[in-house]
Amino acid sequence: MRLGRIMGVDLYLNAFFLALLGLFLVAGILGKGLVAFAVVLVHELAHVACARYLGVPVNEVELLPFGGVTRMGSELVLDPVKEVYVAAAGPLCNVVMVLLGLAMKNYGLWHDELGPFFLQCNLLIAAFNLLPALPLDGGRVYRAGLAGRMSIKEATYRAATLGQVFAVAVVLLGSLGLLFGFTGLDILFTGLFLFFAATRERGMAPYLFMGQLAGKKGEILRAGVLPVQSLIALEDVPLGKIVKPFLPQKFHLVLVLDRQWQYKGFLTETQIIDGLLNHGVDLPVGRLPLQPL
Repeated sequence: MRLGRIMGVDLYLNAFFLALLGLFLVAGILGKGLVAFAVVLVHELAHVACARYLGVPVNEVELLPFGGVTRMGSELVLDPVKEVYVAAAGPLCNVVMVLLGLAMKNYGLWHDELGPFFLQCNLLIAAFNLLPALPLDGGRVYRAGLAGRMSIKEATYRAATLGQVFAVAVVLLGSLGLLFGFTGLDILFTGLFLFFAATRERGMAPYLFMGQLAGKKGEILRAGVLPVQSLIALEDVPLGKIVKPFLPQKFHLVLVLDRQWQYKGFLTETQIIDGLLNHGVDLPVGRLPLQPL
């Protein structure tokens, strides 16, 4: 559901969050629901502010029960340092709000029921988002760390799989809590949505990888200088296998050998990507025009 625009960004309320607010209404604690809504909103606006400061375009914000999704330009995922900064801005903002809440309590600006819930909500969202699982903020930091050692596709698969595992654990704990009466439906809803969101992130991995390949020329133009990573491949290896170990923030040179381990030539990353886009993933690398050293 579209709520409007804030800071020039379209704001949406996810159906799961809307259902959660409905549960608060039915339970007669709508005030707590509105506090949770405000905490999640400020958390996401912190991501927006940090992204804009770093020059990353922001498309829209969707509020979820455990935080939200701030949809930004795909170049953020391809810059691990920026992704870490933007991801960390949300939980850091929650910590700041906890400190502000404690300061307000010390100055007498306090509500005996909503005040403690405000602190609890901030701490819960900050702690939950630090889990190393997509789509949580900790998962984005974890993926950024992995991106220095493997392709963005494989890094996304790992972080999203952890998200699915955590989601199943939350659903199981929420179901037990509901059965024995010490939790409500909110925990179960959160686990279900976390699984849905992690599965969606996993499905985006191939597109992120293609974006990484297609955007490498622009990456070189922006950086001016990139470190070189050398690879060796046999001439009959398909291009689809060659590009799998390609990493962001590095430029790759591939030395091609025949089956007798004799050197045949080399290819740059841009030549391999162009060959893949023009001829497909199954073309043997030795079929491309090789360059002598």
